[in-house]
Amino acid sequence: MKLSQFNFNLPQDRIAKEPTRWRDECKMLVLHRDTGEIEHRIFKDILDYFGKGDTFVLNDTKVFPALLYGNKEKTGAEIEVSLLRELNREQRLWDVIVDPARKIRIGNKLYFGEDESLVAEVIDNTTSRGRTLRFLYDGEYDDFKKTLYSLGTTPVPKWVKSEKEITPKDAEDYQTIFARYEGAVAAPAAGLHFSRELFNRMILKDINKTFITVHMGVGHFSSVDVEDLSKHKMSSERMIITPQAANAINDTKRAGHKVLAVGVTVMRGLETYVTTNNEVNPYDGWTNKFIFPPYKFAIPNAIVSNFHRPLSTMLMSVAAFGGFDKVMNAYREALDNDYRFGPYGDAMLIL
Repeated sequence: MKLSQFNFNLPQDRIAKEPTRWRDECKMLVLHRDTGEIEHRIFKDILDYFGKGDTFVLNDTKVFPALLYGNKEKTGAEIEVSLLRELNREQRLWDVIVDPARKIRIGNKLYFGEDESLVAEVIDNTTSRGRTLRFLYDGEYDDFKKTLYSLGTTPVPKWVKSEKEITPKDAEDYQTIFARYEGAVAAPAAGLHFSRELFNRMILKDINKTFITVHMGVGHFSSVDVEDLSKHKMSSERMIITPQAANAINDTKRAGHKVLAVGVTVMRGLETYVTTNNEVNPYDGWTNKFIFPPYKFAIPNAIVSNFHRPLSTMLMSVAAFGGFDKVMNAYREALDNDYRFGPYGDAMLIL
């Protein structure tokens, strides 16, 4: 398939700036793959489509305050730094993206905080925009991490909120209630709709849940710059599927019950290392899997995802599961019915 096939007009006012007041009461469009039928529900109705023995697979990654604003030495130019991942704990090395990239070279120092309490030195250019920073901090590691995070901001995507629009409330809103393992620079948006009340209702219906960890990076938001999708290379993301999670998913499938992938990251994780018997392998490593149509899925029977931007890899992955024509038709239906797009927006369940 071609990149241009995933283009559509998304008005700016259809991108949600805030979540709904209650996490599980956003709108939910339900698409039936076999018939193309569409229903309009609210998110907490999701349990109407599942029953005893089914398993929801969720991503328990935790977003950290990865967005820093600093100043370049001598010129004082403002530099935006997006922390991606910690490379070396002892040496305080971090893989980052800087903006504007053209102003930053190896050897430059960056100062963070009103009192310039944190200093970093650029020691490597990893890509055209990426850099490796060494933070010059002599104190204990815990003190360094506390200082670093105190200066950081919740990394809500720019196309959702500008720097000035991000508030302390986003630290809670842009985090699932089950976030556990720190390492994501973007929230697994479909998981944001789950509430404790919804989890309690799942228990009453004997619907199981299990967790995998996929630390979302910026790859999902990077623009695709090739028309031929087979030539697009996804950024790698850290992923952990424990033996316990793999067993729970495989047992569900063997018993003939349904597996729901909550979000594109979970879908991607479940499909990364599949056995010849179409079962999940435990895994602790990295994934750069890119799913786009046509694609034959081995693990999930259903997915739930938010509504994504035009030309995004996440839209492509959803279309691979639901069928290109049916998903694009569902997106047109969503636009006609005032659904909200983005991580704070509404959801689509594909059965």
